[in-house]
Amino acid sequence: MTTVQTDTPNYVFIKDLKQLSEGAPEDSIVSRSLYKKGKTNVTLFDFAAGQSLSEHTAAVPAMLHILSGQATISFGDDEYEAHEGSWAYMQPHLPHSIVAKTAVKMLLILFPIAIGS
Repeated sequence: MTTVQTDTPNYVFIKDLKQLSEGAPEDSIVSRSLYKKGKTNVTLFDFAAGQSLSEHTAAVPAMLHILSGQATISFGDDEYEAHEGSWAYMQPHLPHSIVAKTAVKMLLILFPIAIGS
């Protein structure tokens, strides 16, 4: 299947996010910026099994979507088992972390303002 990606002044269309990367080599995390304008940033992450992002915060609201794989995700003191189809929205400055139990593909979107503002 061929990946279709269109980037015009009015929109960006990607037919299949999962096909945009080959995954992460063993013991690594690979990120690919898909869109960046102002403080809006869309990044595709590939985690090799066992890789993690230690607890950190973002200065802007963030949304993540697990496209494939299984991970443990923490938001403050709450911890969840995430898998393909899991989705989250985070307010700015919320401590969070992720540990990939299997190879994981994740989409991260950073917004300039909170949703609902």
